[in-house]
Amino acid sequence: MYLYRRVVQAKLFIDSNYADKIDVDNISDEAYFSKFHFIRLFKSIYGKTPHQYLKTVRIEKAQLLLKKGLSVSEVCHAVGFDSLSSFSGLFKRMVGKAPSAYSKHHLETRRQVRKNPLAYVPNCYASQHGWSDNSNFEEVPE
Repeated sequence: MYLYRRVVQAKLFIDSNYADKIDVDNISDEAYFSKFHFIRLFKSIYGKTPHQYLKTVRIEKAQLLLKKGLSVSEVCHAVGFDSLSSFSGLFKRMVGKAPSAYSKHHLETRRQVRKNPLAYVPNCYASQHGWSDNSNFEEVPE
C-alpha cells in the first residue's frame, strides 16, 4: 500500500505540473524511487509509462484549450511543449487531426450550435419539451 501511494503521488505530481519542464527523473524523485523501478511500478498500475501518461495529460489539456479558441502556439506553450512541430506531430498522432484542424472543427461546431441549436437536441427530448423549432431558443452570445 505504501508503494502504491508513492506512485499515486507521482501521478498527481504529473497532473499538477504537466505544463512545467518535468521529465521522468523529476517524477521518480517525487515518488522517492529509482527511475527504472518507478517506471515499472507506474506502468504496472496505470498501463503506460510516466512519459506516456505525461504526453496524454498534455494533449488532453491542449484539446480543452483549443476548444476554447486559443491559438495553436499559445496552447503548445501552455501545456509544456517547446517545439510547435513536436506538439503538432504528437497531437495529430494521438487525436487524429492537426491542432489547427481540431480547433477549426470545434469553433465551427460551436457556431452551428448557436445558429441552429435544435439540430443538436435529440428529437424525442425536443418534442417532449415542446420545442418544435429554434424560435424557442435565445441567441447565445459568443
